[in-house]
Amino acid sequence: MRLDKKYMHLYAVTDRAWTENKTLYEQLKEALESGVTCVQLREKNLDEDSFIEEAKKISQLCKQYNIPFIVNDNLNVAIASNADGIHIGQDDMELKDVRRIVGEDMIIGVSVHTVDEAVSAQRNGADYIGLGAVFETSTKNDVGILTYETLKSICEAVNIPKVAIGGINSKNILKLKGSGIDGVAVVSAIFGAADIKKATKELYNLASELIEGT
Repeated sequence: MRLDKKYMHLYAVTDRAWTENKTLYEQLKEALESGVTCVQLREKNLDEDSFIEEAKKISQLCKQYNIPFIVNDNLNVAIASNADGIHIGQDDMELKDVRRIVGEDMIIGVSVHTVDEAVSAQRNGADYIGLGAVFETSTKNDVGILTYETLKSICEAVNIPKVAIGGINSKNILKLKGSGIDGVAVVSAIFGAADIKKATKELYNLASELIEGT
């Protein structure tokens, strides 16, 4: 799948912390029906066999909606589930090594926090970058907050698709207007919502307003 920046519009990152009355699959289906344009499956605590089994099901679900399915961190799971891509952090395997293993057709996304990291990711063949955290977030405690100025500088430095992540919700999303990002990645703002469909539609519309102002 070719990665157009339109897929960054509303990028959902999963977290099973909110799977109380519904399965992650059911939650994702509601989000996909309501405007999500990319899905990243993030599992920190599943064993690899269970991760692969889950990823295969969600990969098929995303294909029904013709949107990219990205696996976070785990190369084996990405390959085994026929994912469209893999997302890696600065402390994971080197981008060049990942590309050598997965080939040219798989999407590779990279988390970046500085202009230098962003430029390096683009130079080494990343298909998109995730920039964050842009606000305080409870899902990752080991990441510093990017200033708006740094966010804008990173966006100006590279031309591959760019998605902002970290604590983004309906109340603060428009604070990112004018930064140059191509979309937002959200976790709890979708999966922690009482009404996932309603929350997703609202975020999609706000993301549209945000991108029009960049």
